[in-house]
Amino acid sequence: MKGTIRVNLIFALIGFVITFLFAVRTNLPVTSLIRGGIGAAVWFLLAFLFRVVLGALEPLPKDKEGSGSSEPGAALDDDVRGARLDLVTPDESDQLNDLLKPDADKARVTEERTGQMDDFQPLNPPKLVSTKEKDPEELAKAVRHLTEDEGGR
Repeated sequence: MKGTIRVNLIFALIGFVITFLFAVRTNLPVTSLIRGGIGAAVWFLLAFLFRVVLGALEPLPKDKEGSGSSEPGAALDDDVRGARLDLVTPDESDQLNDLLKPDADKARVTEERTGQMDDFQPLNPPKLVSTKEKDPEELAKAVRHLTEDEGGR
């Protein structure tokens, strides 16, 4: 961790003062002290988290080779770790060969694709209720009934 507990206490004092000053304008002094204490605790924890993050971002000290490490090359491996990036691309030679083939093969592939598209048939569901045979007065009654249930709009 970076810093000492003194940093947390300073942040807690700043949090107490700010929270107390904002709370004392609209609350009783005792309530403002309680809210200031809560603010101080929150600021203390925030400072602690801030110190932990700073400590995690700080680079680790480098070990010397003679400091009792089990392998003499271990320190060298740690220095290079993460400095090199190895990327492997997938083998796409089949796709490249397909692009270089004559047009006859391309036409066959296109025919296969269109054959697959012809198999598709859209769904045509039947209508549940037909209003052509209903009496217009019955339809008007149904609409009135529905509008009354919605609150009489």
